[in-house]
Amino acid sequence: MPMFSYTVKDNTGRTKTGLLESFNEQALVDRLQKEGYFVIDVRLTMAKTVSQDAGKRSEVRFDHDKMKLEDLLVFSRQLATMLEAGVTMLRSLNIIISQIQSKQLFTAVTQIHDDIEHGSSLSVALSKHPKIFDQFWVSLAEVGEASGTMPKVLNKLADHVEEDAAFRSTIISAMVYPCVLLAVCTGAVMFFALVVAPKFEAIFTQMHAQLPLMTRCLLRTFNFIKHEILFIIGGVVAIVFLLKSYIATSFGRLKYEKFLFRLPVVGEITKLIVVERFSSQMAILVDSGVPLLYSLEITEKLVDNKTCGLVIAQVREQVREGASMADALMEAGFFPMMSVQMIKVGEETGDLGKMLQHVADFYQSNVEAFMKRFGTLIEPFMLLFMAAMIGTIVISIFMPLFKLGQGGGGYH
Repeated sequence: MPMFSYTVKDNTGRTKTGLLESFNEQALVDRLQKEGYFVIDVRLTMAKTVSQDAGKRSEVRFDHDKMKLEDLLVFSRQLATMLEAGVTMLRSLNIIISQIQSKQLFTAVTQIHDDIEHGSSLSVALSKHPKIFDQFWVSLAEVGEASGTMPKVLNKLADHVEEDAAFRSTIISAMVYPCVLLAVCTGAVMFFALVVAPKFEAIFTQMHAQLPLMTRCLLRTFNFIKHEILFIIGGVVAIVFLLKSYIATSFGRLKYEKFLFRLPVVGEITKLIVVERFSSQMAILVDSGVPLLYSLEITEKLVDNKTCGLVIAQVREQVREGASMADALMEAGFFPMMSVQMIKVGEETGDLGKMLQHVADFYQSNVEAFMKRFGTLIEPFMLLFMAAMIGTIVISIFMPLFKLGQGGGGYH
């Protein structure tokens, strides 16, 4: 049966959109009008049957192999919209499968569809793909299935994914420009070291010029870079590999995070990012009806910070023994006092989910504001650094030439 998208207004004037199956466009219009809606638009979106959709899976073309955060956002939004419109789970997944642009997500959703078709629940089917749908997704799907509010839960997930994507984008955007400037500066230094400096050194040698100390030091540095470039690159790669291997260990990760948190400015912002991640994940879990202890257990695994994970484990044990979460967080000493006080108010008023979301929004705004200021402030410093670096190189190389051109014959 064909699938139609529709846009209607109800008797209060609110606009509603959705997807419904119907024999034809007129039949759907008649159905919507009988339900009391004023029909604005009806369009055919998918005319293939379920069996035809399944038969066409192999014809799907992908824009990329790995799954992006945007792919997950589109998936959750589409599934929520179709379930709200009354489309069955299997039919919804079939429609989504035909539109997925990520090969990795396509493979996972196809398997999820087949598992559900064979009697599995959505949460169990999602749990078989932990690299895409982590425990956060699985737990919320369980809540949606148990309460019959799957569309609402999926919309919450989509909101969370969207906010997370926007938050990451703000941080990455602030770091891109300084990294580009640093790469340009490094490239310029390497060009001088490998191409320009050897030619000038040959000229100075032919003229038997006595070079100033700054020029001699620069040429020796460039000679070292030129002749030992492979060892330098190998050494940098080895150091990076060893550091990554060390940080991959539990002990190394804790030491690295401890060092990071102690850095001025950077440490404070890093902690705020961790607190924001904890608060936003806890907010959606608690607000969706996941029990507090289970929410803490899930967040402990998903917060992506070993230090904070250990704090959450400690808080979870204290809550299990009867303490309030705010008191346990205060005793741990990791979370800012403002966040603890807001969580305490949430517990006392019975609106913990809402207060956790306020905490997440507050720290997200703080981090975003800082990153924007950081990008604005770092630009002139990076430009000055580049100017000083390249200016020193140019002066060191051309100073002897100016002296020779004046007839001095060199430095004495």
